[in-house]
Parts: sequence; C-alpha cells; structure tokens
Amino acid sequence: MAAAPRCELCRARAAPLRCPGCRLTRYCDVSHQRTDWISIHSHICHLLIPVLGPQPCFHSEKDRKHGKEQLLRRQESLIAVALSTAQGFVWSGQPLEAIPAALQALRFSSRVFGSGSTQLVPIYLLLAEASTGEHCQHGNAGKGAGRLRQAAKYLSQAQWIVLQTPDCSAALQSKLHRGLGLFSAAEGNLDQALYHLANDVSSLWHDWLLSSLHRHQQVLQAQAEASPFSEEEEVIEDRMTEGRREEGTRMLRAVLKVREQGPLQHPGETARALHALAMIHYLGLDLAKAQEVGMKAFDLAKQLPQQDSLETIGHLLELINAQLSHTT
Repeated sequence: MAAAPRCELCRARAAPLRCPGCRLTRYCDVSHQRTDWISIHSHICHLLIPVLGPQPCFHSEKDRKHGKEQLLRRQESLIAVALSTAQGFVWSGQPLEAIPAALQALRFSSRVFGSGSTQLVPIYLLLAEASTGEHCQHGNAGKGAGRLRQAAKYLSQAQWIVLQTPDCSAALQSKLHRGLGLFSAAEGNLDQALYHLANDVSSLWHDWLLSSLHRHQQVLQAQAEASPFSEEEEVIEDRMTEGRREEGTRMLRAVLKVREQGPLQHPGETARALHALAMIHYLGLDLAKAQEVGMKAFDLAKQLPQQDSLETIGHLLELINAQLSHTT
C-alpha cells in the first residue's frame, strides 16, 4: 500500500491540496502552499514536471544514456535556481522565505550527489544561516527558539560531512567556521563565536596569501630573467597592496590573540595563522619578523599528527633565508 502524500513544506502531515500547475506537489493547508509558492515553487513549478513526472521509456542503450544525462541536467538546473533564490532571500533580510527554497535545493542535491557529498555543505550552512536569522528576528520565544535548534541540526550535518572528507577544501572549511561562528553569536556563546570566526578569517587570509606569494615568486623570476620594463609596474602593485598587508597583519594578530586567550587549544589553526602572518611580513619585506614568525609556525607544525603544512612553511623559510643572505 502506497504511503499517503506528505506536505511539501512541513513533511509532517497528510497533504490533500495539490498544486494545479505541476500537479506533483502537495500541501497540508493553504498557508503552506502560499509560503512555498512565494519562496520557490513559483520559480520551479514548470521545471518539476519533466523531473518528477513519468519518465519516457527508451528502447536503446544510447537513448537511455541520453535520457539520464538530460534528467541530470534538469536536476542540476533545479538545484541552481533553488539555491540562488534562497541566497537572494537571505541577503535581502528575509530568512523565513529562504528556507523552503533551500530545502528544495537540499532534496535534489541529496538525490544527485548523495547524502554525504560536500556539495550539500553550502546548502546546510545556508539553511543554518536562514534559521539563525529567523531566530534573531523572533528572539528566544516560540518559533524563534525552535529555529535555533533547527540551525544546530543543519550545522551538525555540515560538520559531519566535512569531518568525513579528509581532502575537504580550505574554502569550505572556512564557510563552516563562519556558520558556526554566527550560530554561536546568536546563541550568546561569544568565546565560541570568536574562535570559529577567527578560523574563518585565518583561512581566507592564508589562501589569499599563498596566491600572493606565488605571484611574488613569478615577479622575482621575471626580474631575474631581465625584464627592464616591468619594474615600474611592480612598484605600483606594491603600493596598491600595502593597505591590504596592514589590514591582514592586524586581523591575524587579533586571531592569534584569540587563540592564546581562548579556552580551546588548536595548534593546527594557530600554525596556519602564524604561517599567514609570516607570509605578510615576507611580502612586506620585513624579513627578520617573517623569519621569527615563520619559525614559530614551523616548530608548531612539526608537532601536528598530520604534517602537510611543513613543506609550504619550509619553502617560505627558504625564500626568507635566501632574501636575507642576498641583502647581507
């Protein structure tokens, strides 16, 4: 016996109402139908029919393969529309309207990529941000408190996926820390908020500085190969980036202060912040300071169970030492 259809929005109750457009989506009452229509259904009603409706029968392997590829493209299009719509609501300060759209993106992403895929992490974080924003609008009473509990569940799901993915990108980990930081702030746990937001800041600066260091090495190589016309352009670039180096130095020192004073010790994150600060000093030609901070990062990285960062920190120290020997 087939299970009774459930409401598209709450999934918790029988759904006698059917969308007259796609005739595939059901609701428990008019208010849930209206909420879903405003959030996402008006954008995807026509897209659901070829995805969720009866699929054609194919008589050859070539046609079956083409049909699967076409279905995948349609599902990916649905995910993109739902995700961008949800983000738009969050950015415009309408967290409640964002939730149905984000849930639609989550359902189709789970179907396409699998429930443990890192593709789901940004959606869980968006759902947590929307739920946290809804809590902040309504306070600790009634639905507001429930939204905060729901945000915690979404964050737990995102965190579980990241922990199960050893090669998870630094950018995704940074987004996770940002989500955890915003949630901790809404919860009133400022120490945890500072810790996670500090992780977010150090990750962003670390990645950007690695790219800057690579570009700097390319410039040095070009100068070594005698390009007399590039010197003026590089001086201009240095002037443009001076303010950003000062900003990075202030931010990373603040991060390290949080690390030192916080109740939780995370040597891996501290080593990354030190590495980033050493790169800033090197790019700013404060070689003595770069060497001092770089050695701290290197010594700390040697104590970690996974020593993936030793090579990049060691490479930075080699560049610093080469520059110091060249100037003495």
